[in-house]
Amino acid sequence: MELYKFNKDSGKKISKFNSDFIMSRVIQTDKVTHIGCMHLDENGIVGYHQAIVPQLLLIMSGEGYVRGKKEEFIKVQTGDAVFWEKDEWHETKTSDGLTAIVIESEELNPSFFMPLKK
Repeated sequence: MELYKFNKDSGKKISKFNSDFIMSRVIQTDKVTHIGCMHLDENGIVGYHQAIVPQLLLIMSGEGYVRGKKEEFIKVQTGDAVFWEKDEWHETKTSDGLTAIVIESEELNPSFFMPLKK
């Protein structure tokens, strides 16, 4: 399991075309990619299971806890991204609720675009 950041501080200012915004790049793929939005309510859980393909979880709002093969949970919050390799065991849970974008593809390499969370 790897933890990344996609918050405003990790983005790049865009001014092309008379624009004025910050873009935090996340991923680029050439292969088929599934992108979904996951809504976990209060005490929600995505049970412990193996990733079928590499998976990237982008926390959009709220906070919760994730774990890989180890039983140690790590806190995640808005602006954090969690990456699991294919076949990696993992789990996500929350006390208060969270919303996340899930990106699944055979070809994911978030380290090209996002800094690791320290």
